[in-house]
Amino acid sequence: MEFKDYYAILGVEPGAGDAEIKTAYRRLARKYHPDVSKEAGAEDKFKAVNEAYEALRDPQKRAAYDQLRAQGYRPGEEFRPPPDFGAGGYGGAQGFDFDEIFGNAGGAGGGGFSDFFEGLFGRRARAGGGAAGGPQPRGDTRAKFAVPLQAVYDGSSVRINVNGKQLDVKVPKGIRPGQVIRLGGQGNRGGNLLLEVEYAPHPQFEVDGSNIIHVLQVAPWQAALGASLSVPTLGGPVEVKVPANSDAGRKLRLRGRGLPGKPAGDQIVELEITAPKPVTERQQTLYRMLASAFSEGADES
Repeated sequence: MEFKDYYAILGVEPGAGDAEIKTAYRRLARKYHPDVSKEAGAEDKFKAVNEAYEALRDPQKRAAYDQLRAQGYRPGEEFRPPPDFGAGGYGGAQGFDFDEIFGNAGGAGGGGFSDFFEGLFGRRARAGGGAAGGPQPRGDTRAKFAVPLQAVYDGSSVRINVNGKQLDVKVPKGIRPGQVIRLGGQGNRGGNLLLEVEYAPHPQFEVDGSNIIHVLQVAPWQAALGASLSVPTLGGPVEVKVPANSDAGRKLRLRGRGLPGKPAGDQIVELEITAPKPVTERQQTLYRMLASAFSEGADES
C-alpha cells in the first residue's frame, strides 16, 4: 500500500493544534462535499479529507501515525506496517471488521477508508487482544461506533460488518456519546458486541451537548442590510432572517432544531461574513465606490 501524508491532505503543518486541524477540515469538507461541489474528483477528495481528519483528531491515532511518519515515509511510497508497530494493538477490539464499524459509519454516502488507513489501524484492531493470535475466550467485545448525526436525529439504522456478516444496527433516536448499543451474540466467540457511541464528523454541523452548531456564510451587504437565507438543519432546510447590522460571530437560535431529547436541543447559527472576490471590472468598480463611500463616512465622523 502507499503511504499518505494526512497533514498535507488537510493543508496543515505536523505541529498543528486540534483547533487548526478542525478548522482546516471544516473548510475542505464544505469545499468538496458531494452535495455542494461540482469539481471533478470532489467525492474522492472529500473522502480523503475525512480519512485524514479521523486519523489526526484522535490523540491515540495521531500518535500512532506520527510514530510511523517519523520513519521518513513519503507520499506514494510503498508501506507495510512492521509486525510490532504500535505494540499493544489499537483499540483492543477482537474479531470484527474495524474499518466497517469505524469508517463506514462516517463520511457522506458511506464507503470505507483507504487500504493505508485500514493497514495502519484496522489490521491491528482485528489482531489485538490474545497472545499470538490464538483462541480467545468468549466474552464481551467493545468497540467505538462512529454514528452519523443524521442517524442520531432520525433514529435510523446503520449497516456494519461484523465477523464477515452485515448487520443493521438500530440507532436509538437522540443517543448520546458514551452510551452503548448492545448486540447480543455478535462479539468474540459468541459474546456480546458493545458499541460505544461517538458522533461521526459532519461537514456542516458541530455538536455542543444537545445543540447543533452551524456556521452560515453571509455576504457583507446581507449582514449590513439584513436578509432571509436558507439554512440546512438535520430536519431539512429552513429560512432564517439575518437581522440588519449583524456582526461576524452573531448567533441566531433555531429552537428545537437540535438533537432529539426531552427537551430537544436547538440549532445555533453562527454568522461568518465573507466578501466575494471581484472578477469583473464592474465588480471592482463597485468595490472602489464602496471603499470611497465608507472612507468619506469615517472622515465626516
